[in-house]
Amino acid sequence: MQPIISVNDLTKTYAGGFQALQNINLDIHRGEIFALLGPNGAGKTTLISIICGIVNASSGTVLADGHDIRRDFRAARSKIGLVPQELTTDMFETVWATVNFSRGLFGKPADKALVERILRDLSLWDKRHERIMALSGGMKRRVMIAKALSHEPAILFLDEPTAGVDVELRRDMWEMVRRLRENGVTIILTTHYIEEAEEMADRIGVINKGRIVLVEDKHVLMQQLGKKQLTLHLQQPLAAIPSALAGLPLTLSVDGSELVYTFDTQSEQTGIATLLRRLGEQGIDFLDLKTSQSSLEEIFVSLVHDSRAAQEAH
Repeated sequence: MQPIISVNDLTKTYAGGFQALQNINLDIHRGEIFALLGPNGAGKTTLISIICGIVNASSGTVLADGHDIRRDFRAARSKIGLVPQELTTDMFETVWATVNFSRGLFGKPADKALVERILRDLSLWDKRHERIMALSGGMKRRVMIAKALSHEPAILFLDEPTAGVDVELRRDMWEMVRRLRENGVTIILTTHYIEEAEEMADRIGVINKGRIVLVEDKHVLMQQLGKKQLTLHLQQPLAAIPSALAGLPLTLSVDGSELVYTFDTQSEQTGIATLLRRLGEQGIDFLDLKTSQSSLEEIFVSLVHDSRAAQEAH
């Protein structure tokens, strides 16, 4: 299946010489939720701005639903909805007026039923006659999403959509995003809340210093790069790990009350049986044990750290 967004050899160098993007190649599948992660200044917003036609690339090509964003820019932009980080709308307009106006900007005929459905889905229907300046920050964010959806785009970019909103509103937005995906809309999400990507995304892309570090299915990524740990709460604290256990991937807590065994999730042989046998041979008893796995946040931090180290080495 042809990707709904295809980015090829994309670069962006600003007039001052700063290279914001370097040879970006990225395909985004139709109907997926794709999370683009990266630290501040990594190039996330620049990449989105180029795809949406706000910033011009220095070189490379971008296709949006088969339309070149330069040669066929009107058709390409009609396929895209963007919810930017900043709240940029006319604060003196009513919710109803600004959403209808946004639809008209794309040459779409008035459709009261559609706009009503969007406002109801975003819990804005009761606010439709209120001026935007009177709304809370979370409601203003919902208005921005309504504006982006008003022309029925096939692709929706959410650039830090839940920044500064409360937990309840954030979860409401997650549900809204899932409903959009069920209706065939492709979602590209940037976020600093790693739990959002872990909760919602089908695939994860990591960008750092203008380069794509990795693109992978979320579950495959967590399985391949995540590590599992077995924590044993000891019956008696240890002063140090016995020499007979020195060859095992063990760490001892500061107070000596816990042994932590790290093992590879991909290996068929975890080594846990061997560990427990050797603990018994050493007379080390434990009261309890638990297992845990690396979170997406830990994997992300590790990837960014490794990427920085590699770039500095070159």
